Amino acid sequence: MSVLIYLIPISLFLGGIGLLAFFWAIKTKQFDDPDGNAARILFDDDAPDDEVG
Repeated sequence: MSVLIYLIPISLFLGGIGLLAFFWAIKTKQFDDPDGNAARILFDDDAPDDEVG
């Protein structure tokens, strides 16, 4: 039971680091285009020019 004295602060510390990393990612605009990659895969920009279709 005494191990909880160590595990609870460690888990709170790691959770805080994760929360700070999430807020940093939002602040630096890492999530500006969430739909871009999902829609980009539908378009074939690498097709040769002589391809008919």
